[in-house]
Amino acid sequence: MPSKSDLLDLQFIDARHKFIDLAAFLDRIDRHPGDSDFRIEAMKNALSILLSDRPDRARAVLEALSDQTMEPIPQATIQGAFGAPIPAAR
Repeated sequence: MPSKSDLLDLQFIDARHKFIDLAAFLDRIDRHPGDSDFRIEAMKNALSILLSDRPDRARAVLEALSDQTMEPIPQATIQGAFGAPIPAAR
């Protein structure tokens, strides 16, 4: 079994890249006008999970960024997904 140091040697640069990419995305969002968006709020919630010490962070982040509704909508308005839970008021 690899040690923590072994995993860091193998995967740190990739994880570092993802952090910088996410920070750049959030910077771009902040530089543009407009109201807050449910997708950014979902990401902020997911970031707090990421910073926690819980052992199931990957699952919890996936769930935080997933629509948990069980009832199907009558008709899709777009072809695709939003990638975050849509507030009930939408």
